[in-house]
Amino acid sequence: MNKKLIIALLTDGIYPLQLGGMQKHSYFLSKYLSQNNAIIHLYIPQVTTIQEVANTSNLNLENDCIKINLVPLPSVRKFPGHYLFESYLYSKNVYNILNNNTQPDLIYIQGFSGWHLLNRGTEPNWKSIPTIINFHGYNMFQLAPNIKSHFSYYFFRQAVLQNIKKSEYVISLGGKITSILQAIGVSKKIREIPIGIEKIWLKDSALLQPNLSILNFVFIGRYERLKGVEELNQVVCNIKEDFQLHFIGPIPENKQIKGLPKVKYYGAINDENRIKEILRGCDVLICPSWSEGMPTVILEAMASGCAIIATDVGAVSEQVDASNGILIQPGNKPELKAAIERMIALPAEQLLEMKKASIKRVEEKFLWDKVAELTISEIKKIIENRS
Repeated sequence: MNKKLIIALLTDGIYPLQLGGMQKHSYFLSKYLSQNNAIIHLYIPQVTTIQEVANTSNLNLENDCIKINLVPLPSVRKFPGHYLFESYLYSKNVYNILNNNTQPDLIYIQGFSGWHLLNRGTEPNWKSIPTIINFHGYNMFQLAPNIKSHFSYYFFRQAVLQNIKKSEYVISLGGKITSILQAIGVSKKIREIPIGIEKIWLKDSALLQPNLSILNFVFIGRYERLKGVEELNQVVCNIKEDFQLHFIGPIPENKQIKGLPKVKYYGAINDENRIKEILRGCDVLICPSWSEGMPTVILEAMASGCAIIATDVGAVSEQVDASNGILIQPGNKPELKAAIERMIALPAEQLLEMKKASIKRVEEKFLWDKVAELTISEIKKIIENRS
């Protein structure tokens, strides 16, 4: 039997205890890598007990497949740049616990969780252990939606650069993320690995039927300026054709469209089965973000049999092309309006082919079983290159 790899996974939270793309990714990495002959030493914030983590997350803690290390969270007053300072202090706490544990074969760093470790990477006890870092979206290197974001991005860029240049390898989700990393000079370090989705999301494409009624569009996400809700609101109010738009997520009342029957708000939904139900009743997901990594919501919509309208940012082009949707430029309201109108005017059979193409692409590239195998394969190559 092959020796099991020991992988230290450093992260700032884990789903469902913490919500977010990186936290959900950390959960599924732990789950599926541990099913692929790896032992995961998971470092997460100390917001509860290990037993509560086990009960809530349903992770396999038996036979030490996943060993959880709870890391104290620093308490920092809010001031300009407090998030970065807090992240560094958290990474220091991670390092102190990691330093007293069994040395792993590789250290997988999510975001800023390994910042202090990377600063100590020349020490003899760490020099022999390869590190790989994943910042997911690299939003701070993408187009900012306003001046405030533009200035905050500057400080984040410096911190991210410091981390990725000290890590031995860097993960790209593909698409424009790879171009960003190449532009900042880390080409030789890049390993392209997408995010994944579980098989339970897949809709049987044989059950898809041409839509003979009005088209149902859906937006999923919290309200945040870079998510493009303002642009979507303005465009929706100027489309005369019949359609229905469903908003899933905590959209503040003052950001909601009033008096338009074709728009429906559900608020925040934590039940994945309910989200799946709504998605399977919709035809097209709209994701008009100014910047993204590889949105899980796009994969969930694709797996549910939706065509996609999305901005060509981050790694979205790995998920969406002309076969299953329309890519537009961020912040471009005329393009967004034209894309929605084109979907409405599309012959039912052509839209059906787009929806089937979405399901097929998820099956071929984005199921967690395959993503985990690819991740393990890349990790083994990295370790072998060190031998």
